[in-house]
Amino acid sequence: MTHLEKAVALQKKGYHCSQAIVGAFANELGYEIKDAFKISTCFGGGMRAGGICGCITASFMVLGMAFGFYDPQDKELEMYGNKKTEEFLALFKERMAGDTTCKAILGQDISKPEGLAVIRQEGLMLKLCPRAMRVSIEIVEEMIDDFFAREKEFSEEDMADADNLTSIIRHADRRRRYMENVTRLLGDADNKVAFIQFDVRRFKIINDLYGEKFGDQVLFFISENLKSICRENQFFMNLRADVFVIVTEYETDEELDAMMNTLENRFEEFKEVKLQLSFGVYTVEDREMEIRQMEDRAAIARKAAKNEVVTNRLFYQEQFKELLYTRKFIEENMNSAIAEKQFQMYLQPKYSISQNKIVGAEALVRWFHPQRGTVYPNEFIPIFEENGFIRRVDYYIWEEACRFIKRCTDLGIYNCPVSVNVSRQHLKDMEFMRVLVAYIKENKIDKSLLELEITETANDEKIGKVAEQLKKDGFTLLMDDFGSGYSSLNVLLETPFDVLKLDKKFMDNMMASEKGKLILEYVVAMTKKLELGLLAEGVETKEQVELLSKIGCDRVQGYYYAKPMPQEEFFEKLLAEQS
Repeated sequence: MTHLEKAVALQKKGYHCSQAIVGAFANELGYEIKDAFKISTCFGGGMRAGGICGCITASFMVLGMAFGFYDPQDKELEMYGNKKTEEFLALFKERMAGDTTCKAILGQDISKPEGLAVIRQEGLMLKLCPRAMRVSIEIVEEMIDDFFAREKEFSEEDMADADNLTSIIRHADRRRRYMENVTRLLGDADNKVAFIQFDVRRFKIINDLYGEKFGDQVLFFISENLKSICRENQFFMNLRADVFVIVTEYETDEELDAMMNTLENRFEEFKEVKLQLSFGVYTVEDREMEIRQMEDRAAIARKAAKNEVVTNRLFYQEQFKELLYTRKFIEENMNSAIAEKQFQMYLQPKYSISQNKIVGAEALVRWFHPQRGTVYPNEFIPIFEENGFIRRVDYYIWEEACRFIKRCTDLGIYNCPVSVNVSRQHLKDMEFMRVLVAYIKENKIDKSLLELEITETANDEKIGKVAEQLKKDGFTLLMDDFGSGYSSLNVLLETPFDVLKLDKKFMDNMMASEKGKLILEYVVAMTKKLELGLLAEGVETKEQVELLSKIGCDRVQGYYYAKPMPQEEFFEKLLAEQS
């Protein structure tokens, strides 16, 4: 039977449209049909109130079960889920000539006794609902077929080059199966259970030196080997980038050490490149705890191990709890922080040494919580980058920056461009460009006044193409943190930057010796020959200012001139210079 035939048969047995649609897909999605009926009853609530058609809510549920839109911490997946539901709704409206409510489809108000009586007397549900069910099922089938047709084009080894949305869905499916297996293990295991989380030390450097394709091959090499290393009741997952976790039964700590030794030996080298691992272990005490919390404990131990000199493996300890509480607070409060405008844009001036005046600013984010007070960027930025929320924060700051530029141009101030950070996550698709252009058009400002800062380590081929498009569209591109990685010169060849921002650590290192100062002088000379702009960040001393001025670097940013400040304070400072 087709999905539509199953749904119609269920409807004739007395199940409402929401139950019928979910029931038609239940077995394929791994659900018992009775459980599907129970869940979908909730999804039909709006229908009974005469609101949105139950076919729509049921279809959202089927798409959620098929693609895994159930993890609130996975922001990329959430964004993809929102796109798919919006796409479904648009198609449903189009094919149903705009009808999306039960009242519109049935011609009667199901929430009122008199309307319900007519619906039952005339059998309107059996007459009219099948059309909405057919349209819904057709759209859902198209979406699922489209995804799996696209998925077949890619081998597992080519995962990194696959369509971004395909990658997200694949990851979600693997995550779902991993969660099911771990949940079963926690419930059934007679022995103790541990989470062993590990990553590749300095993996970003490997990407920089050998390219991202090589980095992807390393990850594939690890994943394939884990398949043979892990025995029955040992489950692994590539959580993100180079971070892996193995959940295993064990009897003694020596068994866990032996497992880590095996991993180290197996992953000691890939294509003559030495690999070093960092391990964090959480031994489960409370099996009712959420799996994500267990992973977080292993992650905290792993990150602590990276700072150890004597060992590369640590077991989770209770003193790590404060970090967990901070993470929990951040993740629980980040959405309300956006809604309640707890995030604020701060601006750090950029100065011309020769003119001793402001020539621009960098937009930065600060978080002021009403109860906790200041939440520092080094606390929340890494978590936002990890869970994808950095996109929303960036959008917020971009919009604020455009409004500020508009405020300046209304007063005739056109000599103070504001630069905003574009995180690596944005550069994986073109959605952010639409957002940027929309903010610029809404505020009627010139693109040249909103500059884009991209970190120099973001240098894969896809990102290069996006940067080329940004340049083509008239944006000014700044390479942030120049000198912090191992591929700066290669990036200059491959990516169309307009301005280099010398990294603070690079500056400090170069200032420490005469040889370093000479290198710094040659970097300045090189940028001039390449006809690139140059700005030194992290400038804090008079000695730095004097040397930079002497070797021809005129533009600087740092505490010597000004710290980041609220935009109102910066605006007053800018106005004072204009007068």
